[in-house]
Amino acid sequence: MGEGAAHTPQDAAPGGPGLSSYQRMRRRVLALLVVLLCSLLLFGQSVFPPETVVHETIEMFGVLLIFLGIVGRLWATLYIGGRKSAEVVTGGPYSITRNPLYVFSTLAAAGVGAQMGSLTAMFGFAFLCVFAFHFVILREERFLRQELGAPYEAYLARVPRFIPDLSLYHEGDTGSFRPRLLKTTLLDGLVFLLAMPVFESIDGAQMAGILPVLFTVP
Repeated sequence: MGEGAAHTPQDAAPGGPGLSSYQRMRRRVLALLVVLLCSLLLFGQSVFPPETVVHETIEMFGVLLIFLGIVGRLWATLYIGGRKSAEVVTGGPYSITRNPLYVFSTLAAAGVGAQMGSLTAMFGFAFLCVFAFHFVILREERFLRQELGAPYEAYLARVPRFIPDLSLYHEGDTGSFRPRLLKTTLLDGLVFLLAMPVFESIDGAQMAGILPVLFTVP
């Protein structure tokens, strides 16, 4: 998939956008989803009241997912971020899924939903991310089929698009290291951490009667 091949920012298929435009699209889609869903949940509440064991357990599991998502995105960037010429990257996280950045972003988004103390919100956030990313993935694959040809077709046939197959794992080569891209990925990922204080503030405002609760979710 698009993350499986590395291009410099100016790389582009003849007559079409470069891969960097799809990467920017990925970040925008993710940011829009997080903002939209957080806004909707301003007036929703988990059926498990704040400070109960179930509520707190779901929240803490969500924190784990957020950190896993951030670390996973950094791991994927170590493999993809240092490539200076167009090639298919097949090592590390790219050996088990063609889209590790999307996979780990989805885990982090599920963690954001879990900060509501709701399993429905957790799985709902994940589902919406998968749905939105699916269309970006298809566009990237069309681009990379043109750009990379037979090596990429072989990669498509061997490695699953999204759900990781751990049996395929091999270490591979990380290539050259580019700290700037790693820093950008880290800063992008830290946005997920904002969900924790945001949802704590929402819980407090709802308990104080400042925000109305219009619906509840399990």
